[in-house]
Amino acid sequence: MARPEIYVSTDVEADGPIPGPHSMLSFASAAYTADKQLVSTFSANLKTLPNAEAHPDTQAWWEKNPEAWSLCRKDLQPPEQAMTDYVTWLKQLPGKPVFVGYPAAYDFMFVYWYLMQFAGESPFSHSALDIKTFAMAVLNTEFRGTTKRKMPKCWFDPLPHTHVALDDALEQGAMFCNMLGERGKSSQR
Repeated sequence: MARPEIYVSTDVEADGPIPGPHSMLSFASAAYTADKQLVSTFSANLKTLPNAEAHPDTQAWWEKNPEAWSLCRKDLQPPEQAMTDYVTWLKQLPGKPVFVGYPAAYDFMFVYWYLMQFAGESPFSHSALDIKTFAMAVLNTEFRGTTKRKMPKCWFDPLPHTHVALDDALEQGAMFCNMLGERGKSSQR
């Protein structure tokens, strides 16, 4: 029998728009079953890359969010250790991991780059599921018109969005599972 998919909602905090010239400061994943059972979480704050530096626009954003900055700079790990531990965690999940992000293009870019650079593999392969794109399909709307403020309120659990990676991964993972449930109801009609 095939292993079920486990939806790994992942959030990244970084100091610039792309990995390499800029660093992933922290990341977290919340692994959910399709019926919204939280299986496990993983989070890490990372040391910055050698020779990388913060992008001025991103640094200005961090200066306006000092609490989130302070939290992502505690208990720093070398990227090699964090990514190796992350691969081990992903492989121990009770199903096939599916990367889920909002926006997936940004978060997956950092996670995939770091996985390949420091762990030499990606249990996600090289694909990710984007929550906004999924919402577009469920709502039958245009992509640019698919924004959180236009999404059904029942998709949002009362969870915080703090720019602390684990908080945001939990919040968007619950939202994604609510969307899966909505899609299931629609297909039964």
